[in-house]
Amino acid sequence: MLYAAAAVERAMKVQEVICRVLAGTLSWLQGADILGIDPRSLRRWRARYEQDGVLGLYDRRCRTPSRRKAPVAEVQRILRLYRQTYTGFNVRHFHHLARRDHGVTLSYSFVKLALQEAGRVGKGRARGRHRRRREPRPCFGELLHLDGSRHPWLALRPAEQQTLIAVLDDATKRVLYAQLWPAETTAAVMTALREVFQTWGLPIALYTDRAGWAFYTPTAGGKVDLTRPTQLGRALAQLGIDHIPSYSPQARGRSERLNRTVQGRLINELRLAGITTLAAANAYLRDRFLADYTTQFTRAPADPTPAFVPLGDVDLDPILCHEEARTVGLDNVVTLEGVPLQLAKQPGRRSCARVRVTVRRHLDGRHTVWHGTQCWGHYDALGHPLDGPRPKNARAHVAQDRRGPRRPYPDIPPARRRRGPRLPTGPHS
Repeated sequence: MLYAAAAVERAMKVQEVICRVLAGTLSWLQGADILGIDPRSLRRWRARYEQDGVLGLYDRRCRTPSRRKAPVAEVQRILRLYRQTYTGFNVRHFHHLARRDHGVTLSYSFVKLALQEAGRVGKGRARGRHRRRREPRPCFGELLHLDGSRHPWLALRPAEQQTLIAVLDDATKRVLYAQLWPAETTAAVMTALREVFQTWGLPIALYTDRAGWAFYTPTAGGKVDLTRPTQLGRALAQLGIDHIPSYSPQARGRSERLNRTVQGRLINELRLAGITTLAAANAYLRDRFLADYTTQFTRAPADPTPAFVPLGDVDLDPILCHEEARTVGLDNVVTLEGVPLQLAKQPGRRSCARVRVTVRRHLDGRHTVWHGTQCWGHYDALGHPLDGPRPKNARAHVAQDRRGPRRPYPDIPPARRRRGPRLPTGPHS
């Protein structure tokens, strides 16, 4: 039987030490110290040497193959599977898919070691400084994490970047909402929260970073100004939800870990499925990925009593929106971010000019104008009224409807239009 060179060298060294101990040049304690073993172990090696000679000094594992030794063909199949199909997958994700779809029975540790030895994946990086882990909240719905991750999520279209907006429960690590958006905007965040509130109820607190849609920060990197709430801050205050700011990536470690996990899995799965559109990616994320993620990563809360408050008859439409106070102009027009809204004549008022009103742009693009509890008009995204005919005295810069321009010469100012010759008038004409 052929032995490895290291095994032969080790056996020769043990033989030399035993012979020197038997010759009296070394004591048992000195010999054990040279070999790095206990004196009693050295005496056992002596008994094996006297019984079997030099062969007794070889490691028995070198002579008898382990019953748990993996078949070479299976290891080659795993490496070939990773190289041909799952290149770029992290080891945990690859091991899960290999067991689920390809009947692999080897352990995660063995698969990881095999991929590392083959040079397919790198070894883990050194950890940073020691940090104390924050214990999760005990109740489901007591604290939610909301974060956006800007990344090229569609691997088959690497030049484009999308934003994943995800809502994570702190107690169970369950993803309550996840969707890819073109950008991280206030409307996208409010849409995500609206779906969570309608499905589960109102949480006690929401934890986010200090993005512009979340908080107003006077100094970059400084503390937030809670006296100047954003649109999201106003909506959360109306619903009685605490809004907690995060001041470092380490502080929001659970949401950062979620982004890293999803990036390591979803991108490769979308590439494997050949998905190239945002709509198809969101369908895959909703129908397949989230169910698989929930099965693997969620846990039971410490307290089984949920902390979500039922929504009841609360109307979220006037709360989760863009709301600002405006003063009506002398022409009874109020403007919100460049969209003019022509007010109709209100009962009991000669004019609405100089009246302070509240203008809301809802998540579906509609606009409404409110004076106290009275609604003075509903409009579409372009400012056209939805509850009556278009007023005749609308501003000239209001977007034209489908019937075309009202003036015969829309591109020529009235003062410069060419008129015909002026006919003389008078008694001698």
